[in-house]
Amino acid sequence: MGHLAVPTAAVLLYQLGLTTAIQWLALAENGSRVAWDKSHHCRLLAGLVPDQVQMCRRNLEVMHSIVQAASKTKSICQKTFAGMRWNCSSIQRAPSFGPDLLKGTRESAFVHALSAAAIAHSIAQACASGSLPLCSCSSVPSEVPRLDFRWGGCGDNLHYGLQLGAAFADSPLKSNKLGLQALRAVNWHNNVAGRQVLSESLDTKCKCHGVSGSCSVKTCWKALLSLGEIASELKSKYLAAIRVSHRLVGHRKQLKPTETDIRVVRETDLVYLINSPDYCTPNVHLGSVGTQDRQCNKTSAGSDGCNLLCCGRGYNAYMEEVVERCRCKYRWCCYVVCKRCRRLVESCHDCC
Repeated sequence: MGHLAVPTAAVLLYQLGLTTAIQWLALAENGSRVAWDKSHHCRLLAGLVPDQVQMCRRNLEVMHSIVQAASKTKSICQKTFAGMRWNCSSIQRAPSFGPDLLKGTRESAFVHALSAAAIAHSIAQACASGSLPLCSCSSVPSEVPRLDFRWGGCGDNLHYGLQLGAAFADSPLKSNKLGLQALRAVNWHNNVAGRQVLSESLDTKCKCHGVSGSCSVKTCWKALLSLGEIASELKSKYLAAIRVSHRLVGHRKQLKPTETDIRVVRETDLVYLINSPDYCTPNVHLGSVGTQDRQCNKTSAGSDGCNLLCCGRGYNAYMEEVVERCRCKYRWCCYVVCKRCRRLVESCHDCC
């Protein structure tokens, strides 16, 4: 197999101590081309720090799950934010991220949380499906089952997913370089928040057994919600994210809200260091690509509406000819005869 080139940007990021916990998202592209049957494959890939390479060598069989998590993170992030000014398009540049994902923004908080949750989610479900030789179904839940069901089936192995997922996702955050402590603390917190939201999504699923479809016996197990549902919950937390500073409290530094009237930061809150741009106009220094030519929804009052998405600049409407049935008449007996009519409709609207 040929060697895969490691992008210069990823190397420079690591040398400067700026490597974040989401550089591994580059695996969505280059990881899919790797067979993962030889340990030397691990050092051929962009986006991995040395600790992740070592973990890859020790756990080759789990890399398929991690590559799958990278791919899902990128697609689900873009789907979740499709109708907003920041539409997660910058995630496709991994590992060469821009300022929107490197400087402790609200957007960076979401991507870190989702990617951390995605790794644990992918591994937990791979255990349950039998894809990983070192783990299997989750253990039987400790809670006593109700009278109408019994524990059985094969639950998602959340414990193993969290353990291995945290070891992989948090490795790049172990740097102690001065000047990066605040960003490292924020990214670490958001990783933990993502995994906590994942943990809270563990729910009871059941299957009925019985004659002729009856539910005389019900078998239940613990399963995680889909990653898309986890992303929706994290989006709510993104919208309510708390701006923090990393300052000395007693004998150690902690993340504290910059606004004095804000409640204390909880484990499941997303936090950020700097305000984001409005993402209306292109600005390479801020990581904004602008919303020009984005398709908007004229009838929506939400973030995908033409007024909000186009930032008040207006939009271009495109007309399309539609052919449809019209002037239909009932004929005895028993059919309907219609004419074919043509009319112009606004098919889409692009931001100016």
